[in-house]
Amino acid sequence: MPRFIKELSQKVGIDGAIAFTILTRVIQASGGIISIIFIAKYLSPNEQGFYYTFASLIAIQVFFELGLFNIITQYTAYEFAHLKFGNNFTLIGEEHYKSRLSSLLRFCIKWFSIVAVILFFALLIAGYTFFNKYNNSLNIEWQKPWVLLCLTTALNLFIDPILAFFEGLGQVKDMSKVRLVQKSVNIALLFIFFALGFKLYSSPLASLVSIAINYIQILFSDRIKFLKAIWSVKATSTINYYQEIFPYQWRIAVSWISGYFIFQLFNPILFATEGPIVAGQMGMTMAALTGIAGISMSWINTKVPLLSMLISKKEYNTLDSNFRKISVQSVGINFIITIAFFIVVEILVSTHYSIASRFLTVIPLACMCLASMVNQIIFAIATYLRCHKKEPMLLQSITMGILVSLSTIVLGKAYGLIGITGGYNILTCLLSLPWTIYTFLTKKSIWHK
Repeated sequence: MPRFIKELSQKVGIDGAIAFTILTRVIQASGGIISIIFIAKYLSPNEQGFYYTFASLIAIQVFFELGLFNIITQYTAYEFAHLKFGNNFTLIGEEHYKSRLSSLLRFCIKWFSIVAVILFFALLIAGYTFFNKYNNSLNIEWQKPWVLLCLTTALNLFIDPILAFFEGLGQVKDMSKVRLVQKSVNIALLFIFFALGFKLYSSPLASLVSIAINYIQILFSDRIKFLKAIWSVKATSTINYYQEIFPYQWRIAVSWISGYFIFQLFNPILFATEGPIVAGQMGMTMAALTGIAGISMSWINTKVPLLSMLISKKEYNTLDSNFRKISVQSVGINFIITIAFFIVVEILVSTHYSIASRFLTVIPLACMCLASMVNQIIFAIATYLRCHKKEPMLLQSITMGILVSLSTIVLGKAYGLIGITGGYNILTCLLSLPWTIYTFLTKKSIWHK
């Protein structure tokens, strides 16, 4: 690699794990941008509404994940901080930590095996109920694609905690490679299926194949040997779910569920009240902003195991030094890309490109972009706080979930799309951000004493 590229990478904080994660996010975001073109070309405005409302309903899985993915990474990192792998995939370290790590793996596999099955049937029923009630007269074939999408979501719910467990073992870079392959295949197949005229079948089929590749990457490689080595340890000192995980998890779960009402309620409400075309515009805008947030959060998410280990060892000065650096980098990247996105959309509008009509108009778009940039700061701080195995933002999450839901329903009914986006933006900037900063300053002072 040329020297100037290395120096530039060091200045912006890009290491191997971040590089692969960013590449994954860039491919995902680029795929999202290109898919916008394919969606505009191969789906009608009404089908676009179904496409993005599918995604919002699938987000119901947060009620089943219950925040466990991040918890798994953190708890695994805490235990593995005292262990290491030797030759022939042997686990070296005190029996106490080996046993607790083994019990955590067993819990993950057993728990999510059951939850994945429940999720499949819950999504199936919820989707059929919703779409049969609203806009079922449009004569759009959505039933079979919805069944396939429910299946892929359930399969993904089972594999994701395994990847999170590997990240807790310090294999963040390797898991970034795994996800890179999966996302690349998913996007490539999505474009192919769109071009072949599969319409709403395109996304479920592409997801099904790419998730199957994830399973192959784990089961038919040395990665499975790490899991077998940990599984084979006799779990004498176990992690007690109800005493250790649940008191922390239920707070995270409530926060994540509140997040559904904050971020995913727009599309179903717009679909039911304004119709699938407006819901499609919101969905496409949110897809782009979510992709941007995914890229910028790579600086934070790839450092969760490191931050958790530093907290476990009480190395708070090093912890804060690392967090300051990566949070500035993360927020800066988000601001630059989000502003660029807004400018590009408005250029497309001014030059009368037809694809511009698939996004929100200028005022709602500006509201969503500003809220997205502010949320980047909130997400970074929330991740730092949660690495302490605590959830101090519970009350804030519940309050925001209730207020955003009420704002979406009341202001949406009175002022339409501008009411929904304006209310969300005001609540995010004037309530959520100051509250987050206050929580960060007070809790850090208390915990690090």
